[in-house]
Amino acid sequence: MGNSTWGPAGLALLTAALLWAGWPVHPAPLALLLLVAWVPYLRMEQVLVQQGGSGWKVFRYTYLTLVLWNAFTTWWVSYSTLGGGITAVVLNALLMCLPTMAFYHTKRLAGPVLGYIALPIYWIAFEQLHLHWDLTWPWLTLGNGFAEATSFVQWYEYTGFLGGSVWVWVVNLLLFWGLFRPQRQAETLAQPTSGKMHKGFVAGAALATLLPLLLSWFIGSRVQEQGQALEVVVVQPNVDPYTEKFQGKANFVPYDEQLSRLLRLTEQKLTPNTKLVIWPETALEEYYFEQQIETNPKIFRVRQWLAQHPGVALLTGITSVVMYPNQEAASVTARHRDDMGYYDVFNSGAYFPSATAPIEFYHKSRLVPGVEKIPPLLTSLISHIDLGGTVGSYGSQPERTVFSAPAGAPALRAAPLICYESIYGDFTAEYVQRGATLLGLFTNDAWWHDSPGYRQLLRYGALRCIETRRDLARSANTGFTGFINQKGDVYQRETAWVPTASRGTVHLNTELTFYARYGELIGPATQVLAGLLLAGLLVLSLNRRFATKPAAQEPVARTA
Repeated sequence: MGNSTWGPAGLALLTAALLWAGWPVHPAPLALLLLVAWVPYLRMEQVLVQQGGSGWKVFRYTYLTLVLWNAFTTWWVSYSTLGGGITAVVLNALLMCLPTMAFYHTKRLAGPVLGYIALPIYWIAFEQLHLHWDLTWPWLTLGNGFAEATSFVQWYEYTGFLGGSVWVWVVNLLLFWGLFRPQRQAETLAQPTSGKMHKGFVAGAALATLLPLLLSWFIGSRVQEQGQALEVVVVQPNVDPYTEKFQGKANFVPYDEQLSRLLRLTEQKLTPNTKLVIWPETALEEYYFEQQIETNPKIFRVRQWLAQHPGVALLTGITSVVMYPNQEAASVTARHRDDMGYYDVFNSGAYFPSATAPIEFYHKSRLVPGVEKIPPLLTSLISHIDLGGTVGSYGSQPERTVFSAPAGAPALRAAPLICYESIYGDFTAEYVQRGATLLGLFTNDAWWHDSPGYRQLLRYGALRCIETRRDLARSANTGFTGFINQKGDVYQRETAWVPTASRGTVHLNTELTFYARYGELIGPATQVLAGLLLAGLLVLSLNRRFATKPAAQEPVARTA
């Protein structure tokens, strides 16, 4: 790297490989590779600029770096459709070029010091954007990279997962400046830099690595399970969504039989102490019309079963429908059929506090782009992307719903997280702000087959536990079913890809962490700073343009 013998393509490959190797679900110690992974990229960009490479050339090798990282880490998306997986990788890498190329232009216009300071600001501002816009796909947020190494980031209860992104960039930049600090024009590419400043940056990188690890160990050593203990059963029916789950598939399992399997597996783990049962995403398939749901025979079966087990509450995934009386009352995502009028379809959670209490609903809010939500302006562009499920725009709700405590467990206030939603730190923290004492995650991991995809999703849930210090009970149709404690440790994890259920004891913490209390601070702050930086660069660019513009010549006066 020092002599540039790798070449730009080799350095791009090295960064992508290090990011992949440090990502879940590789062994936890490898997460430390994230702290050095960007150094080859920074060296690549530096060499290209010093060799007089154009901005277009820098962009090409930047895109190569990012598309390789996306492909290495999220290739499993193509299990749904090959074309959709390729499109997701290609487009997300292109979006990631926004902060990196903003860094290149900032360094070019304002110098290396401001340029390198601006890089993490731009990157994290982009990560914050990727949490909230229509094409949201924060899977590769750098702070997620420590999900397998939860003992390294117990301080996420203060910063949230974007604090991990800050850590990654700080160490990478200090190490880069220590090894390859920008040379003066008179220096050659091969000439090494040395001196006190060089060693100081390397020492700073070592310190920036060690101090967060020590802080994490200190915080983690003091964390103990807080709150009232409660017994929960989570169920894994193992119904293949490609061949068995949905009507019309080759080996379709009738919906009545699917419900029987859920009840049978639940009975195997139920005890008189059980207070909550969780079934997976869309466990109750078909369309359940919310306004008439009590007339559905399967709901009657569920109520009968609950009546046989007083004191047990049920949280289940369900596909629900809400009808609207007319177009004026319909939502922007409403569909229309001549025989039905206007209606919304929701990927929902249904909560039965008891055998007789009214059912409470939560409609999934963070929808998977290209599958559950297609922005109207981009329908033609991304409608073919398939990340698992039925392509189309589902309805959603803007606020979080925390389900009410059942009579037999007054401390139980469950937060329903549906699959993809568990990768959003600020989103999950909003449930806790509203009083949630337990995170209840229900998912259908089989869309991604036996791949790193569902394993990564399992580990991301551990970060949500650290950020909020809440236990998480996880019910998967297939994949991993089990529990995660308030330190992010996975326990009672059942074997994947077999029908089973798991019984565990959770603790219902009522205390708020700093992150849960104040929400996401780092992301919005970097967006403000990024806006100021970009505005300043625009002014600087305009000033230079006008300063270099030749002045108009004065007309020569004629003499008589």
